[in-house]
Amino acid sequence: MGVLSGAGTALADEAPQPQSGATATINGLKTYGEAVIHEDGTDLTVPAGLFEMSVDGGGTLQTYCVDLHNPTQRDARYQETPWSGTSLGTNKEAGRIRWILQNSYPQVNDLAALARKAGASGLTEQDAAAGTQVAIWRYSDGAKADAVNANAEKLADYLEKSARNAAEPQSSLTLDPPTVSGRPGGLLGPVTVHTNGGTVTVTPPSDAAAAGVRIIDKTGKAVTSAQDGSRLYFEVPKDAPDGSAQLTVQSSTTVPVGRAFASDSRSQTQILAGSSESTVSATASATWAAVGAIPAVSARTNCAEGGVDVTVADKGDQPFTFELMGEEHTVPAGTATTVSVPLQEDRSYDFTVTGPNGFSRRFTGVLDCKTQGIITTKSAQTLSDPSPVALPVDTPPGTDLAATGGSAITPLIAGAAIGFVVIGGAVLVFLRGREAQAGE
Repeated sequence: MGVLSGAGTALADEAPQPQSGATATINGLKTYGEAVIHEDGTDLTVPAGLFEMSVDGGGTLQTYCVDLHNPTQRDARYQETPWSGTSLGTNKEAGRIRWILQNSYPQVNDLAALARKAGASGLTEQDAAAGTQVAIWRYSDGAKADAVNANAEKLADYLEKSARNAAEPQSSLTLDPPTVSGRPGGLLGPVTVHTNGGTVTVTPPSDAAAAGVRIIDKTGKAVTSAQDGSRLYFEVPKDAPDGSAQLTVQSSTTVPVGRAFASDSRSQTQILAGSSESTVSATASATWAAVGAIPAVSARTNCAEGGVDVTVADKGDQPFTFELMGEEHTVPAGTATTVSVPLQEDRSYDFTVTGPNGFSRRFTGVLDCKTQGIITTKSAQTLSDPSPVALPVDTPPGTDLAATGGSAITPLIAGAAIGFVVIGGAVLVFLRGREAQAGE
């Protein structure tokens, strides 16, 4: 999600895709109360509160849901993602959601003071989490939602009315651009480090060590550490054969509150409410060739346009002609072009950029840019298999997911023609049938 990239004259289409920021696995709901969702004349009681995620390499994240109507997959993997790669990118109220996160639980852990501001008689952690989630849903999904607990509802109302626009937070760690190209014997780059933390560790490309490729700064000094704003270069020996390499930067930092987290498994989008010291990393790749075109390809989810923007740069001395989605495009030497690929919401995509000399770069994922309401009974399809659900972290092993979904929404609206019920990040009716893979 966010940025995908690749470069090279003959890269395998399964080459690793650069990442940035924190990568984590969702564990389940940790601190939560109950809320009621009012929709289509029905009232649905759902759990509402904080999720917990385990960060790859160490660290813990706390998140709220900003995608009420989609389910949460058990053990889904999430990647830190810019707002533009999620429904927040087209939500004019996204800034208010960040304000809520900054001014409520768990960022504000003085619950007595928070209760006084909200005019509540008191707040437990569960009440505070439920009230905060309800306020977020009102802005993220336009939901008609109320907290079941009276004090939690007062908090939700206070947060909703007090919220002001706040800017999108900086990424915990990114490299820009994620891919560069050029001639051997020169410097490829620069690649700029962007981080909210302090010093980051720079790991040179081990697969290119035999070719003598180094990571240096603008003075020619080998780099092993960097900071926000540092500019890194790939130094490629003049006699190096055509090839490619990847560098990695890593740091330990607290991920900024308000960062979005998205999954390529269509598990509901999350927004960060709190972070321990966590391991974050980012990668960038470089490609070089002695003659001809030298392409560098990257792709970025663009929810505002409902698709993926593919950017192809050519640092060579000849034009680069490539094919994408059945159409041919040519990039003049020394320039770059961006091609927008429109995609269907909630559909898996799989497309490849191909070019001369065996060039191939494959991009896969799922476009998940919108929050969607309950589908009407006219389009409802009963799911024959148990649908993944989000469970509290203390759910006993072996718990039947479908049964849990049913028991967690009591009472459900009698007489409604609902095909199937699951717990999303909140428990919500999920009526979408399985959708065909892209291209079918």
